[in-house]
Amino acid sequence: MYKHGMPCLNDELKGNIMAQINLSDSEKQKIIDSIKEGRPLPKEYIYKLFADDEDVFLFWNGRNETVTNAALPFHSIEHIDEPRKEVAPTQLTFFDTTGRQLKGWTNKLIWGDNRLILSSLVNGPMREEIEKQGGLKLIYIDPPFAVGADFSYNIKVNGDSVTKQQSIIEEIAYRDTWGRGISSYLSMMYERLKLMHQLLAEDGSIYVHCDLRVNGYLRLLLDDIFGLKNLINEIAWCYGGGSAPKNYYHKKWDSLFWYAKNGKDWIFNKQYRPYTSGTIERGLTAVKGDKYVLSEEGATLDDWWQGKEVQKILSPTAYENLKYPTQKPEGLLKRVIKGHSNEGDLVADFFCGSGTTASVAEKLGRKWIACDLGRFAIHTTRKRVIGVQRELKKEAKSYRAFEVLNLGKYERQFFFGVPANIPQQQQEQLLEAKQEKYISLILEGYSAQRIEGYNYLHGKKAGRFVHVGPLSVPVTKSLVEDVFEECRENLITQVDVLGFEFEMGLVPYIKDELRRQGVDIRLRYIPREAFDKRAVEKGQVKFYDVAYMQVKPHIKDKTVKIELTNFITYYTQDDLKELEQSLKKGRSKVIIENGQITKLSKDKSGILKREMLTKNWIDWIDYWSVDFDYEDKKEIIQLEEDGEVKEAWTGNYIFENIWQSFRTKKNQKIEMVTSPHTFVKSGKYKIMVKVVDIVGVDTSHVVEVEIK
Repeated sequence: MYKHGMPCLNDELKGNIMAQINLSDSEKQKIIDSIKEGRPLPKEYIYKLFADDEDVFLFWNGRNETVTNAALPFHSIEHIDEPRKEVAPTQLTFFDTTGRQLKGWTNKLIWGDNRLILSSLVNGPMREEIEKQGGLKLIYIDPPFAVGADFSYNIKVNGDSVTKQQSIIEEIAYRDTWGRGISSYLSMMYERLKLMHQLLAEDGSIYVHCDLRVNGYLRLLLDDIFGLKNLINEIAWCYGGGSAPKNYYHKKWDSLFWYAKNGKDWIFNKQYRPYTSGTIERGLTAVKGDKYVLSEEGATLDDWWQGKEVQKILSPTAYENLKYPTQKPEGLLKRVIKGHSNEGDLVADFFCGSGTTASVAEKLGRKWIACDLGRFAIHTTRKRVIGVQRELKKEAKSYRAFEVLNLGKYERQFFFGVPANIPQQQQEQLLEAKQEKYISLILEGYSAQRIEGYNYLHGKKAGRFVHVGPLSVPVTKSLVEDVFEECRENLITQVDVLGFEFEMGLVPYIKDELRRQGVDIRLRYIPREAFDKRAVEKGQVKFYDVAYMQVKPHIKDKTVKIELTNFITYYTQDDLKELEQSLKKGRSKVIIENGQITKLSKDKSGILKREMLTKNWIDWIDYWSVDFDYEDKKEIIQLEEDGEVKEAWTGNYIFENIWQSFRTKKNQKIEMVTSPHTFVKSGKYKIMVKVVDIVGVDTSHVVEVEIK
């Protein structure tokens, strides 16, 4: 509390300060004066104040013991399950007649901020589901530790490479991690590790990968949270590759810290490796007296991991290499998962990257949870796990369905101060009260001016009027029609409609109907970073136009095939005019502007040349999938209200990924027509088609068919 603008000391704090016998009177007064005046305490006084508490206290600028306890519901974006080849009659309770999983644990691939995801797993209804699986037995994380690293990645388009820049939300996450140097990194990791500790089963373990830049800091952090007695091993992961440096020793190993949740009881499965010339003596087992023989299993695995089984991915053409920065070899994760979990156990990775942990867990028969902030990481992991399902299907081995989740509108509401654990009516009242503030915030991010006197038009930017769509529900056809009518009544011909989500089929409706009537309506996505003040102030928030596709159903009797016939995107990440001026002579750069990928070259004379690399709309398609009966499965979420868990229908349906085709490193071809799908009953069906383009952005479309 404050008095006359100055902080007031309470009696307890004064008493604590005065009670310190190792402080002189002048030192005590200096501390009191510093606190009153809001000045930081000199570090030597901090250590003296807490001298009697602990021999060693881990402290850094910004340390905060508070851990978020938000419990937000998870939205199901997509449900993926490669149909099994055959289903035995006795298994019909677990699988449907097509071989798709009906019940039991579904693996989780979660897109979003892992702080909120972890908090929601710890405090929300899904915690009970985790406990029913026996609890979370193993966490492996490969957190960011390379100052200067980012989330960008390269895309191959007709032989050339273009860099997909990191999104602003990823840049913000990076700045939050390293903005103040190591202190902000420790603050980021501390809260997440505390939540992971809470989520782990009592016999569970955590593995943390790091290198020499931060392993000292992370070791102290892990000691602080898990306890020094629970450090079981520091493992050296050795790897080859790279050219030898001139003026320092070649770096050839990283650290893997293994901590148990409970220092008395943990899962450990002894592992072995084949004998080599240097491991014979470690494989000797005493039989009788002084007689020794080699154990049949091989040499016992120790804390020094090397060899081809765990070799770093070096070759750019290696089968495993997904061109993802920091990607780890599957052999390394195989050792971790086999050593500290059993078949059927639940394992997790909260910085999943390219999905190595999920992929290996699936192959080893473990259940899994994986999450990442990066949209491309989620997309890469999705394709990779589908590939694993297909491999296991060929080998007649079992595998589980998985679902792609996020926190959806509840994450947006959380950022805006509307809790998820209050009744829906109260949420709506709070949202209405904050409506004006919300609209102003989005307009500021869009660099638009606020205007008055209209029902549906909120702002204006460069001659175009602006409508800000709702925070918690999609922009609907009826809402767009209301905006259109107000524009027409006031002779307004250009308007941008901003939204987080849009009803299916809006783009072609606007193009074919409303624009013909004289109003140019443009739909644009509101990015998540619109809520970040720093991004708004720096003008970094990028709104992008909604893409759309065209599909054609081919119906024969009760069989339907879907053909993808067109895809149009307006995605932009570069400024062509700016690059034309800044590009040096004799150089070239591949850019993305307004839905086109162009190679811009400048010869030695300064003459510019443009070469269009996206020669066909198909070049933009990386992945597409189809749900042939979209309204078959309602999305039911679990909400906690007043301490009770309730189930509620969101009004949406779960996208069941029945068929999909996607590009891989080995095969860049993609099918444009689905395999035939047979309907059992006659009637009208809504078929949903989802496209993920080469920059990782989703676009969906619904087409209705009638089966006679």
